[in-house]
Amino acid sequence: MSGSAPAGRQLSNLQLRVISSIGLAAVVLALTWYGGIAFRLLAALIALAILYEWSQMSMRPGGGAIRVAAFAMLAIAMLAMLAGYSAEIVIIALVAAAALVFAFGKATGQGGETALSLAYAGASGLSLAFLRGADTNGLIAILFLFAVVWATDILAYFVGRAVGGPKLAPAISPGKTWSGAIGGAAGGVLGGLAVALAAGLGNLPLLALVALLLSVVSQIGDLFESGVKRRHGAKDSGTVIPGHGGVMDRVDGLVAAAFALYVIGAATGGLDNPIHALFTR
Repeated sequence: MSGSAPAGRQLSNLQLRVISSIGLAAVVLALTWYGGIAFRLLAALIALAILYEWSQMSMRPGGGAIRVAAFAMLAIAMLAMLAGYSAEIVIIALVAAAALVFAFGKATGQGGETALSLAYAGASGLSLAFLRGADTNGLIAILFLFAVVWATDILAYFVGRAVGGPKLAPAISPGKTWSGAIGGAAGGVLGGLAVALAAGLGNLPLLALVALLLSVVSQIGDLFESGVKRRHGAKDSGTVIPGHGGVMDRVDGLVAAAFALYVIGAATGGLDNPIHALFTR
């Protein structure tokens, strides 16, 4: 007797994705609303999960030591972030960690990919944590980011399936189309503007431009993660999220867009308060 459920009772992958997305969104939005140490802990866990999954895909024979070293150094940097150290200190810790892991990788024949994965994971955690901060402006900034990325994902999926047409990057992700990318970008702008209007923000033309940029970057981040998986022959980065795969599969576009928004904000508002120039009412 087979242990699998009858075919008629099995959930489709789309149904699993929807159910998982609703559950994750509820948890993430609750932590986002609370902010402070709760959201920083979420950002740190996302960073550690990204490093774990990427290093799991890319680890070479004999690569256990460099993987442990990278994980320990990222954990130290994330602890510094949780302890309330400035963004400058966390960035210095991450740069030093990536440089040490890179040198270790070159010296032991493990290459530089572990250092790249550490830098990518650390930048993801740092960006999310310092964008949110502890005040209302940070809450608006993160909700704006979520709206852009989630609307981009949803519209890209449905517009791409409905319209089809030329492939966007067939060598990396054969299912993605230019129509989906354009639909996703339009959805991202509308999602960002909806949050901006609801929050009473006034600089709508600038925020529409920022939303468009973040939507494009999120789609590039999606393709980047697909490229990493393809390079290592992996379909998904993990199996922890039903219908989605791993944490990297779920946050690929989000962390890329978060880093872009952090860079934009840091250039105008400073490393520790990157959103004040853009999202102050």
